[in-house]
Amino acid sequence: MEKVRKLLEQNLNEQTLRATVSNRRRKQVSGKYLEGSVSEKFVSSKLVFRPFIEKGRLLFQQEEYRNDQVFHENMEKDRAAEKICHLLETDYKQLDLQCETTSFSVLVSKKGVASIRENRAREWKKIDLSHNRKKQYILDGSETVPFLVDLGVQARDGKIIDKKRKKLGQINRFLEFVRDVLPELRERQEGGRPLRIIDFGCGKSYLTFAVYYYLKIMNGFEVQMMGLDLKKDVIAHCRSLAEKYGYEGLHFSQGDIRSYEGAEQADLVITLHACDTATDFALAKAVGWGAKVILSVPCCQHELNRQIRNDLLKPLFEYGILKERFAALLTDALRGSLLEQHGYDVQILEFIDMEHTPKNLLIRAVKREGTEVKTKERKKREEKAAEYEILCDAMDSHATLEKLLSRTNE
Repeated sequence: MEKVRKLLEQNLNEQTLRATVSNRRRKQVSGKYLEGSVSEKFVSSKLVFRPFIEKGRLLFQQEEYRNDQVFHENMEKDRAAEKICHLLETDYKQLDLQCETTSFSVLVSKKGVASIRENRAREWKKIDLSHNRKKQYILDGSETVPFLVDLGVQARDGKIIDKKRKKLGQINRFLEFVRDVLPELRERQEGGRPLRIIDFGCGKSYLTFAVYYYLKIMNGFEVQMMGLDLKKDVIAHCRSLAEKYGYEGLHFSQGDIRSYEGAEQADLVITLHACDTATDFALAKAVGWGAKVILSVPCCQHELNRQIRNDLLKPLFEYGILKERFAALLTDALRGSLLEQHGYDVQILEFIDMEHTPKNLLIRAVKREGTEVKTKERKKREEKAAEYEILCDAMDSHATLEKLLSRTNE
C-alpha cells in the first residue's frame, strides 16, 4: 500500500478531478472505518473524493454512495489520502484517480498487492475549485460538438439553442450515470477488447452519439456500439452522421427490440423510454447477455395497470391517475427485484427533474461478478424471490420481465 500512499501524496491536489474508490471485495466486509464501525448493509458501493477551496484551504469533499443515498463529508488532503488507503486495505480493491493531465487506475489483489497503471488523458478541462461553484456539465457547450450541431442542440458557432437546453440537460444527466460506472466498464475492457454497447430504441440518437463520444473521444475507450430503432428513415440519418464523423465503432440497425438477435454479449445496455413491455424485452436481453451495466429509463407502463387488484387499495384504484402512477411504480419495483434475483445490484434513481418530463426514473443495474454459487449470494436471491412473490400475490399481478427471464433460465 506504500505505492498508493506515494501516488496520492504526489497527485492528490488542486489538479485532481476526482478519486473514486469502488469494487467492493466479495467477502464479509470488516465494517471498521476510521470513525468507528458500521453494519455491513451500510457499507458504501463507492466513495468519490473531489477537491475544493474554502477560505484559502484545499479540502476534499467525500461523496459516499450508500443504497439510494449520497452522504458528504469534507476533509483535508492528508485525511482524504489516509481514508482512501484504509478503504483499499479493508473493503475495496479499485481506485480511479483522474487529474487534469493524466489518470491512474489502481487494482489491489486479494493479498493486498497494488498494481498501478497510468493513462494519459487526451485533454481534461481545468475545474473550478470554489465550494459553491456552478454545476459543471460533461458537455457544457464551451466547444462545438459536431453531433450536437447536426441534431439541432447547438449552433455552428457553439451557442446552445434555447429550446434545446432541456435536451442538453437530459443528455448530461445521462452521461453522469455513465461516468459513475466507468470503473465497472473499464473492468470489462481489460485484455484490449472493445466495450460492447447496445442502445435499444435509440430514436434520433441524442444519447447514442453522446455515450459514444463520451466513452470513445473523451475517455479513450475502444467501443463497438449499436443503436436499434424501428424507423428506417431515422436509422438511415444516424448512419450517415456516424459515417460523417468517422465513428467507425458506432453502428445503427433497423428492427424491433423483441426480435433482435444481432448480439451474443453486451457490456452496457441502454434503453430510453422504450414503451411499456419493450423495456422488459430489453432488460431480459441484457440479462441473457450478461451485461455488466444496464441503464434503463422506462416509459408508459400500461401492463400492470390492467392487472392490479387489491381490495385494501380499492379507494386508490378508483382514481385513474393514481392507479396509473401506482402501477408504474409497481412495475419498476418488480423489475428491480427481478434484476436483483439475477445477480444485479439495482438502484432506481431520479433521471431528470419532473418539470422536464414525468418519465423521470432510471433503473441502474450493475452485475455482481463471480458470486453465483456463494451461499450469501444464493440467500440474497432467495430472499428477493420470496419478497417478489408476496408482492405479486398481493397485487394479483405479474410482469412480462418475469416470464422472459424464466425462459432465459430454462
